[in-house]
Amino acid sequence: MGIIKEPLDVDFVVDPRPLTEEEEKAISEFIKADKEKRLAKTKRVNKRKPKRTEKVS
Repeated sequence: MGIIKEPLDVDFVVDPRPLTEEEEKAISEFIKADKEKRLAKTKRVNKRKPKRTEKVS
């Protein structure tokens, strides 16, 4: 592997920067919506009951 070279007039940001309040809200809302979506999906799947088969004696 070679070294990544920066194009002229372009700086790659490596260090993490603090998030703005707007960015924090957007991320939090996305996570909340995703959790609700996954929970709704699992609840729907769990409501299904397997069909009972008749016992043959």
